Amino acid sequence: MATMPALGADDAVQNLDLHAAAFESAIEATLLVDPYGDQIVDANPAACALLGYDRALLRQTRASTLHAGQLPALTVFTQAVLHKGAYWTTALTPRHATGQNLRLEYAGCLLPHDGRTLVLLTLTDLDARRRRNVDAAAEDHMRSGISTWQRVERVFQDIERENQLILRAAGEGIYGVNAEGKTTFVNPAAERMLGWTAEELVGKEIHPIVHHTHHDGRHYHNHDCPIYAAFRDGAVHQVDGEVFWRKDGSPAWVEYTSTPIRDRGVVVGAVVVFRDVSQRREADEKLHAALAEVDRLRERLELENAYLQEEIRIETNPRGIIGGSEAIQKTLRQVKLVAPTTAAVMITGESGTGKELIARAIHEDSTRSDRPLIRVNCAAIPRELFESEFFGHVRGAFTGATRDRIGRFELADGGTLFLDEVGEIPLELQGKLLRVLQEGNFERVGQERTRAVDVRVIAATNRDLKQEVQRGRFREDLYFRLNVFPIETVPLRERREDIPLLAQHFLTRESKALKSNLRLSEGDARRLTRYDWPGNVRELQNVIERAAILSQNGRLRIDLPDSAGAQPTIGASRQKADARPPVMTSSEMRDHERANILAALEACAGKVFGPGGAAEMLDIKPTTLASRIKTLGIAPRPRAAHPSRRPPWAGSSG
Repeated sequence: MATMPALGADDAVQNLDLHAAAFESAIEATLLVDPYGDQIVDANPAACALLGYDRALLRQTRASTLHAGQLPALTVFTQAVLHKGAYWTTALTPRHATGQNLRLEYAGCLLPHDGRTLVLLTLTDLDARRRRNVDAAAEDHMRSGISTWQRVERVFQDIERENQLILRAAGEGIYGVNAEGKTTFVNPAAERMLGWTAEELVGKEIHPIVHHTHHDGRHYHNHDCPIYAAFRDGAVHQVDGEVFWRKDGSPAWVEYTSTPIRDRGVVVGAVVVFRDVSQRREADEKLHAALAEVDRLRERLELENAYLQEEIRIETNPRGIIGGSEAIQKTLRQVKLVAPTTAAVMITGESGTGKELIARAIHEDSTRSDRPLIRVNCAAIPRELFESEFFGHVRGAFTGATRDRIGRFELADGGTLFLDEVGEIPLELQGKLLRVLQEGNFERVGQERTRAVDVRVIAATNRDLKQEVQRGRFREDLYFRLNVFPIETVPLRERREDIPLLAQHFLTRESKALKSNLRLSEGDARRLTRYDWPGNVRELQNVIERAAILSQNGRLRIDLPDSAGAQPTIGASRQKADARPPVMTSSEMRDHERANILAALEACAGKVFGPGGAAEMLDIKPTTLASRIKTLGIAPRPRAAHPSRRPPWAGSSG
């Protein structure tokens, strides 16, 4: 067999010239690209005409610059050519010199040259080819008998083939559906997240398999499915907050995008890209729940602090109850008996007898002492805000409800609720209080959620609730619910032996506040003991505070009405808390006012005006006092130092 002659140098040069001529005269646009240097090495005239650039300019242009914003797709295509030796795609859209994106088909192959590997790209204008061949394609389509279904299937096969590397490398789940809702391809990430294999899904309707039910169990009709809507309305649908159902029946919270796919201007299906956000959603829910709990606890702590700041803490006695009388000892024994229990307590007695101190003593001796004692002044709550004050409300429940608010019952959960002046609750609202006492649960205003509470109730009143029940002004069932363990406080006039102890206690506290050394003399103690104290301990405290303020040179100036002088007779009947107050006639009122002014003048040594004068002690204007002295006909009382001098308050006797 004859051997072929070896090519000489002239022949090699001739072949190179032939290749260059073929490159230059090729009808198809052709680029020669260095894939490692990202450089366009050369471009033939057809490529310059297609792209609209000068040849010298193209030689200075990077391939990535020509495909601005498409670096991932360009990288995938280049790697596919280097790996397979040849590859094609329609995913790249280079930018024309005028700024318009071109729809081209890229065919690439390897071209070794001078010890390096180049890529030869052939660019085909798809729009031009479609315009040239539209009639021929239609005729070809009819002759070949290719069905619409086969054409659509080929579209999805092309998508899968062109983007195979991306589909395999992507961390998101990706699958395609045709216009009938049947699955056309599934990537590995979707298989891992859903538990279904591609073989189990391809060719089947995917909605009944993974998207058939909402997270709350409601049926999810495919007419409402945003994935199917993408190939019905031709729009991109982005959804967050839905679930796909795994093969094992568990839900996977997902966010997904359904993008329509078009062939020859007709929507033929959609590509769905989704990611599993179950862990993120669970973390968000835990965070929201934790923040809500923090807000609830912060609000509760703020309210507890506000209440605790209002509490009265008496340091000299653990219970804050001062006295050694038998009445006080009896009360302390009752406190000791009932404190460890959960029984409701009803404290009755006149105003100012220390009902709140007894309630506090019960709470502090109970097992609930580590939780707050919440006090509610029922007489101070407006009728329209009763439910909100006791049970709380949610934002928007009524005008002015700008945020959620915790009620007193919820605030006292685990502790004690002290209902002061419970007899002042309107009759029509007592049933709401009875319900929470009986059932231990309630609803905030504007909210249907039922909340359970564990609250011990201590009630106090200065009314006779038995009479209120008989008169129809207090519910009998609520009375029996509150009056499990009654404690009656004794008025101060019935335990006079405690008055000096109480007075000294209040005086010691005032001395610390005023930074002075005040003492209670035996005369002061006797005078205080003789007084009947209609305002009880509260009035005594006020008198001592006023005396400390008015004191001079360490001597108290105790201001008491003159009617306090007579010791009550033995066996005198007790004045009950609900007894009618005495009514004075006009003459009696005049005598009472006259005696009061005389007592003030005597205490001030006849001084009417200025600091330490009677007008200041009586808290009235000096001119007003002078007018009343004259009207009441108070006679002048000469001072010892100036027997001839008449005091300014002197008037004619009568």
